[in-house]
Amino acid sequence: MKPDQAEPDAHAMQTQTPSSVHSPAESGARTFLPGIIPTDYLFQGSQEILISHNGEHYRLRITKNGKLILTK
Repeated sequence: MKPDQAEPDAHAMQTQTPSSVHSPAESGARTFLPGIIPTDYLFQGSQEILISHNGEHYRLRITKNGKLILTK
């Protein structure tokens, strides 16, 4: 960040939608039921993802049996 630029608002940063998430209005975007996100969309071919929540990092992984395990 350049010295003459204002510090970004932390609340605004949290409420911004990442570029990898598409709104339903965008052409070709997937639409899901409210509150439901398929694991294939989240994991994108990987077996685990990292989730940041309230300053803590969590690991969500798919087991060999197809179960989900969340660890801190």
